Amino acid sequence: MSSDFSEFHAAFFEESFDAIESMEQSLLILETDAADPDAINTIFRGAHSIKGGAGMLGFTDIGQFTHVMETVLDQMRDGTQTVSTHVIDVLLRSVDVLRNMLTAQQQNTPLEPGSFKAVLDELIALESENSPTEASDVPEPQLPEEPPAQEEPGDESQRYEYYFDLRPYPNFFSEGIDPGRFFDALNELGPLEVSTEVARVPKLEKMDPQACYLRWFVKLTTDAAPEQIQALLEWLEGHCDYDFEYVPLETPEDNPEVMPVQGDSASEPSATPVSTQESTVVETGKDGDEKAPATNAPSKTQSTPRQTTEASSLRVGIDKVDALINLVGELVITQSMLSRFGDDSDMFEVEDLRKGLAQLMRNTRELQESVMRIRMLPIKFSFSRFPRMVRDLCGRLGKQVEVQLQGEQTELDKTVLDKLSDPLVHIVRNAIDHGIEDPEVRVAAGKSPTGTLRLNAYHAGGSIVIEVSDDGAGLDSQRILEKAQNKGLVSPTDSLTEEAIHNLIFAPGFSTAAEVNDLSGRGVGMDVVRRNINDLGGNVDIHSKQGQGSTITIRLPLTLAILDGQLVRVGTETYIIPLVSILESLQPSPEHVNTIAGGGEVYRMRDQEI
Repeated sequence: MSSDFSEFHAAFFEESFDAIESMEQSLLILETDAADPDAINTIFRGAHSIKGGAGMLGFTDIGQFTHVMETVLDQMRDGTQTVSTHVIDVLLRSVDVLRNMLTAQQQNTPLEPGSFKAVLDELIALESENSPTEASDVPEPQLPEEPPAQEEPGDESQRYEYYFDLRPYPNFFSEGIDPGRFFDALNELGPLEVSTEVARVPKLEKMDPQACYLRWFVKLTTDAAPEQIQALLEWLEGHCDYDFEYVPLETPEDNPEVMPVQGDSASEPSATPVSTQESTVVETGKDGDEKAPATNAPSKTQSTPRQTTEASSLRVGIDKVDALINLVGELVITQSMLSRFGDDSDMFEVEDLRKGLAQLMRNTRELQESVMRIRMLPIKFSFSRFPRMVRDLCGRLGKQVEVQLQGEQTELDKTVLDKLSDPLVHIVRNAIDHGIEDPEVRVAAGKSPTGTLRLNAYHAGGSIVIEVSDDGAGLDSQRILEKAQNKGLVSPTDSLTEEAIHNLIFAPGFSTAAEVNDLSGRGVGMDVVRRNINDLGGNVDIHSKQGQGSTITIRLPLTLAILDGQLVRVGTETYIIPLVSILESLQPSPEHVNTIAGGGEVYRMRDQEI
C-alpha cells in the first residue's frame, strides 16, 4: 500500500504560514524586550510544529532546515544563546527562507538551494558557538531540481504490525497539538485500531479543561517501513512520551519477533514478544522496568480519515459557529410551529400564523447576518506585516520609525481584506520613503529622531475607515502644483484648493521624487491605490500639513456580500439605495410642497427649501 498525505497538505501549509507570522511578530518583540520568555517560546513552538509536520509529510528539506533553526531557538530558551540584534537578523532571514521553501513546496516548484545556503550557514555558525556539535555534522537541506515523486512507504512484500503507547504531557492540548492529525496520517497507511485509557482523568471539580489526561494504545497494520513510522512520531516529540513496537508479519508464526522502537523520552525497550493475535501493548516505564500490559485492546474504534480540499479556507471563531447553530435551532422550532397550519386551519388561527411568520422573518434576518459575519476577519491579519516591512525599509534608508497599530480587531470582509493588502503596502512605503525624514533632518526641525507611523482602523456607520498617518515632512503643495503644471495635469491659470492640490498625487504617472530608486519615484503606486480602493466601492482621501505630517484615509464597505436597500421609483424607473447611505426617510405631506416659478416644486423641511 502506498501512502498519500496530499489530503493534509492544505492544512499543513495553512498552519505553517500562520506559525511563520507569529514567529516574525515575536522576533520583533525580542528587539525591544530580549528577555521575553513568551516570545521565545512562541518562536520555538512555531519552528517545532513546522518541523514535525514537514517530517510527517515527507518534506525533508523543510524539516532539516527547521531542525537547525530549532536548535538555535532551544539555545535561546536555555540561555546559552544571547538574544542580540545579529541573532534576530539571522532568524528573521531564516523565517523568510522558510516562507519561500513552504511556498515552493506548496506550488510544487523548485527552489534554488543557493537561495538559502547563506542563511543556513549563519544558523549553523550560531549553533556551533554554543554547541559541541561540529557544523559538518548537521545535514544540509537540499531542494530537488524537479518536484519529488511520491515514494513508496516500504517493501510491498513486507508487512508489519505496529503497537503504539502514547502518553501525552498535560499541556498537549493547550499547546495546540491535534492528535487527530497523527491518527489520520496513520490511518492512511493501513487499518488502524485505537483504544483510550482514561484512568488519569480526575473528578470534574479537579479537572483542568486545558490539560490532557488521556493515554492512547494503537495498533497499525501496514507495509510502511519502521523508518517512516519513526518520522511520523517526530511530530509528537517534546509533547508526548511514546513507545512503539513492530512485528514483521512474514516471521514464522511459531516464533514471532517483536522489534521494539522508542521515542527519545523513553528508556530501554522491552524485549517481551507481543503476539500478533492478541494486540497486547507492553508499557516501558521511565526507569526501563517492564510493567503489566496496560490493555488487551478492548473497545477499539476504527479511525476515519478526514476529507479536506485544496480550496482556500477561512478560520471562524467558535462563537460565530455557536451563533449559527443556535439560529438554526430557532428556525427548526419556528418551522415546526408553522407546519401545523394546513388546509384545515380556520380563521381563528390567523393571528398565530402571523406571529409565526414574523418570528421566521426575524430568524432568517439573524441567520443572514450571522452568515455574513463568518466572512469577517480582523484587520490584524493585514496590519501584522507592516512592523517587519518598516523595519527592513528603515535599515535600507537609514531611518528610524516606530510603528503604532490601533483597531487591530476591527473586522471587515475577507474579500475586502485580501484586496486591501497591496494598496496599504504602497501607502506605507511612500510614508517611509517620502514622508518621514532622516534622523538628522528631524532633529534639525526640532523633532524626535524617531518618526511615528500609525495605522488605525475603526467602524463608521456601514463602512470601515482605515487611517495611515505619519509625523513626517508632509506634502509640499507648491512643488506638487509645479510638477502637475509641467506634466499638463492642470493649467497655470487654474485656481486649486489645498485639498485639490494634495489629491493630484493620485494622478497616473505623478511623482515628486528627485530620483528613481527601487522603492519609488516612477509615479506608479498612488494611482493604483485609488483605483483598487474605488474597485472595492470605497474612496481614499489625503490630509497633509507641511512640516507636520500626512494622513491618508480609506473608506470601504464592510462586506461585498448582501446589502439591504430601499426601493425608490421615479417615473418608470426603479432604483435601490443602500440603507447604510440613508440617514432619514419620510413621506412628504402636500402642505409642505410649494410650486415655484417655472413649474418646479420645493419641499420645506426644518425651515429649509429642498
